[in-house]
Amino acid sequence: MNVSELAPGLWRWTAPHPEWKQGDDWEQEVGCVYHEAAAATVLIDPLVPPERDRFFAALDRDVERRGLPVAVLLTVPWHARSADALVERYAAGHDAPAGVEAISVPEVDETLWWLPEQATLVAGDVLLGAAGGIEVCPDSWLDGRSSHTSVRAALWPLLDLPLERILVSHGEPVLEAGRDALARALR
Repeated sequence: MNVSELAPGLWRWTAPHPEWKQGDDWEQEVGCVYHEAAAATVLIDPLVPPERDRFFAALDRDVERRGLPVAVLLTVPWHARSADALVERYAAGHDAPAGVEAISVPEVDETLWWLPEQATLVAGDVLLGAAGGIEVCPDSWLDGRSSHTSVRAALWPLLDLPLERILVSHGEPVLEAGRDALARALR
């Protein structure tokens, strides 16, 4: 488990995906996001790491300190991973609180989450960390649902956002100049 504070109230942690197998075309460690929105503590695509006791001690402490509801948000339905356990533990909801905006990408059945206060975009599978930036997911991940051309066209309006960071589930996040990284990925 790697845990990083990216900005005040914005953390990213990684955990090994329980269904990962040797030879998969994605890395075993996947990214998850903790965000302190004004009206709720937000967990995006959460996966409880093997260090359960340490993880829950820290998360319990933060939830208690904030005294606000918890929201568990998913980018794609198959990222539910530990969501049900966290919803139960914290009596969490699934609605985005103020300060967290959903951006639907129907071409890939994905919801991106925009955190305007931190100028951060959280992506599930459509964008992947790549050497020096990000890339659009490979054709094999599209399952014939759409083409790279339609996916790129659907993502193009994101360039209007003042993107600083792009947090991805697979690969390394982009922690600065996110808009430039996205522009390169969409070319």
